[in-house]
Amino acid sequence: MEIKDIDFFNLGFNFIPTKTMFVSDNKDGKWDEGKLVPFGPFEISPGACVLNYGQGIFEGMKALRAKNGDIVLFRPEENGKRINESADRMLIPNYDVNTFVEWVKKVVKANEEYIPPYESGGALYIRPLLIGSGPILGVAPAAEYKFIIFVIPVGPYFPEGFKCIDLEISKKYTRAAPGGTGFAKTCCNYAGTMRPAKETKERGFAQIIFLDAANMEYIDEVGTANFFALINRKLVTPSLKGTILPGITRKSVLEIAAKKLGIEVEERDISYKELFEDSCTEAFCTGTAAVITPIGSVSLEDKKRVWNNREPGELTVKLYNLLTGIQRKEIEDEFGWVVDI
Repeated sequence: MEIKDIDFFNLGFNFIPTKTMFVSDNKDGKWDEGKLVPFGPFEISPGACVLNYGQGIFEGMKALRAKNGDIVLFRPEENGKRINESADRMLIPNYDVNTFVEWVKKVVKANEEYIPPYESGGALYIRPLLIGSGPILGVAPAAEYKFIIFVIPVGPYFPEGFKCIDLEISKKYTRAAPGGTGFAKTCCNYAGTMRPAKETKERGFAQIIFLDAANMEYIDEVGTANFFALINRKLVTPSLKGTILPGITRKSVLEIAAKKLGIEVEERDISYKELFEDSCTEAFCTGTAAVITPIGSVSLEDKKRVWNNREPGELTVKLYNLLTGIQRKEIEDEFGWVVDI
């Protein structure tokens, strides 16, 4: 699609091809130098490990147009570290974090004209993708790998924007189990969430809340986002025990709440029953795509809890304004999180 045909002020979260991508290959245990190439298809063997056994991982990042016109990334080194943590779990060779960040910058720069303007609220979504491209028959890691970085201009993940969404708690489906790959950002974690999401949306909800597989009581994630609630004036979120993704936005929100707002934060098991009690006064979800999205209600069968007449809570608004303000250079970044391109 040509730039002139893109309406940057009405972007959804859809696939819009850009101009340039990065490709690097790993053969004989070593990554080559990599290069920028025109965006487009590439050949892969039908026997590729990623196609047959799901040996693939990815990341989600954004390049933003700051208020002063700068192009910025948000904590890109954290994505570089996390992709290697996922790689370790999936027996994929690690990629140097500093080199990762530099190539992300180059891909963004090469597609600069696709970055939505500051006023649009959109972003250039960055998708690093690391796959077992070598053919394999037995269940074993590939001998060859391919690392790709491509970018897509996007609007909000939830089309409602910064408005409350309604969620449904599932006692039918789970996302991950202890000892599995729940903490890794691997392709195979996401295919299983498609049917639950489709069914819950058909019932009028924006997303699903997954409970833990062991007890079917404690909150894991909101679809593809981390969960937060304000309970007894403490900001609580599920603890990292290997079944949920260690979100970078999640990590940032915890730091902002504690250090800038003086809110007591707690990482612990959260029973879904707590959401229906008066002590729980706000809830929201976080992620690179979702940023901070307020939750207006949760439902489980015939039970429903509505917060603040479906208006964002006071803490949720403060956290959103602080996080997005830092990301777009509207307020001082005292944490050193924003990286210029």
